[in-house]
Amino acid sequence: MKKLGFGCMRLPLTNPEEPTSVDLKQFCEMIDTFMDNGFTYFDTAYPYHQRQSELFVKKALVERYPRNSFTLADKLPVPFMKTKEDAKRIFDEQLEKCGVNYFDYYLLHSLNRNHYQTALKFGCFDFIKKMKEEGKIREIGFSFHDTADILDKILTKHPEMDFVQLQINYLDWNSESVQSRLCYETAVKHGKQVVIMEPVKGGSLVRVPEDIQTKLLTLDGSLSIASWAIRFAASLKNVRVVLSGMSNLEQLNDNISYMKIFKALTQEENDFLIKLGDQIRTFIAIPCTACNYCTPGCPKHICIPEYFNLFNKRKQNLSKGKSTEYDDLKNEHGKPLNCIECGQCERVCPQKLPIISNLKKVADEFE
Repeated sequence: MKKLGFGCMRLPLTNPEEPTSVDLKQFCEMIDTFMDNGFTYFDTAYPYHQRQSELFVKKALVERYPRNSFTLADKLPVPFMKTKEDAKRIFDEQLEKCGVNYFDYYLLHSLNRNHYQTALKFGCFDFIKKMKEEGKIREIGFSFHDTADILDKILTKHPEMDFVQLQINYLDWNSESVQSRLCYETAVKHGKQVVIMEPVKGGSLVRVPEDIQTKLLTLDGSLSIASWAIRFAASLKNVRVVLSGMSNLEQLNDNISYMKIFKALTQEENDFLIKLGDQIRTFIAIPCTACNYCTPGCPKHICIPEYFNLFNKRKQNLSKGKSTEYDDLKNEHGKPLNCIECGQCERVCPQKLPIISNLKKVADEFE
């Protein structure tokens, strides 16, 4: 298997303001290009694109290619489960929405210390193991967002897991909260293959400060800024595949250009990127990846990731004065000051961000 996977969380849109307005024509063209170049791994999940991603995967991939020509990963949305019966109901719905009778890879979605307890409470580990025994899943695993000690606990108690999906990038490699390095080393200790998500940290490792861009271009001016992040992740020995949430054909072609014939980083390049990551972290005020898990349940319809993006840009370029982008957002969506502090956003945030207090920072900055 080639080491680049197609993440279906940030598909091309005809309307950037509407997550369900997936540009099916461009998505089909992207899949054709991806497959033509020998890449076969696709990853979707129940909540992506407001629960429409699986349907678009069916239309663009499953209905257009033989089932044995690609591999498909999907996930059980543990954070959204309310009863034990939800697992079977959602799993059957996912099979139908994707138009398949089995998943190559199936994960418990977004486990952390709290969601792990939910998974135990509703028998999620036993359920996916049973589905594997019935031939409806080829390999089972889980995606993870927490510290390495919690990962070690889960893998120790559930050696039946075939693989684990981790957030790994050179920005978070030494992060005290994400612990990319420590989590990777924990997975290796347990003999688990790793699937990598967020290799470019939701675009943070594409939109890097100008002096960082200069340093990367000095290393090799023929490579894109994003390429260094993807190759950093793919160069780790126990990595099976690196998921890239490609949003247009241009991004896909860029990824293919250096992943079709993959060349691992040298140790010198690897060490250089880790030092850059430590430097970049000082520029990012709110490390949001714009996954949008927080927005569907917001009772005040606050477009949280967009506000955080504006705040980060303000802090990075030190721009002053009134922001027309901020005015546009608050006129079309809820304002940061509208937050009622219900906490639903913080409960589902994979990055464990203090969203409520960060929204207050945004309001203080722009209002």
